[in-house]
Amino acid sequence: MLRIVGPDESGASLDDIYRRYCRYVAAIVLRLDGRRAEVDDLVQDVFVEAARGLQQLREPDAIKGWLATITVRLVRHRLRLRRARQFLGLDARADYGELIDPVASPEDRMFVATVYRTLDRMPVEDRLAFTLHNIEGEKLEAVARLCGCSPATAKRRIARAQKNIQERLSDG
Repeated sequence: MLRIVGPDESGASLDDIYRRYCRYVAAIVLRLDGRRAEVDDLVQDVFVEAARGLQQLREPDAIKGWLATITVRLVRHRLRLRRARQFLGLDARADYGELIDPVASPEDRMFVATVYRTLDRMPVEDRLAFTLHNIEGEKLEAVARLCGCSPATAKRRIARAQKNIQERLSDG
């Protein structure tokens, strides 16, 4: 069993880490990816990759951020593959109405679906930055760290995505 050893020499097993953070990872996956059907597979992939790199983690207190970074990287890869499948006509259209509470108004459901359909059309990096900042609520510095770019680049990506979404909403 893999254990992370901290300064006090006590450790946390991968099972403990999974139990503690699986819902956190799943929430990030769902909001970044937008497809409930993809969540379980991506969460599993995140923890498989985490298991491979667990021994190299120097700061046990950094597990949550480290898992978020892995999650963003794997969702980025999945979104890029989806773009290629869409280009080839091999990807089914998602039902984004399932992302919002069933008791929400039809207008709210349509709004969320429109935003996610618009996100599907924009560059993956812009989508990730926008979603992390505006849906996940991450600060600009955290968005930059999670996306592997400078804060200025993250800010530009967020602004482009916001402009795209505003244009789409004003059209429809």
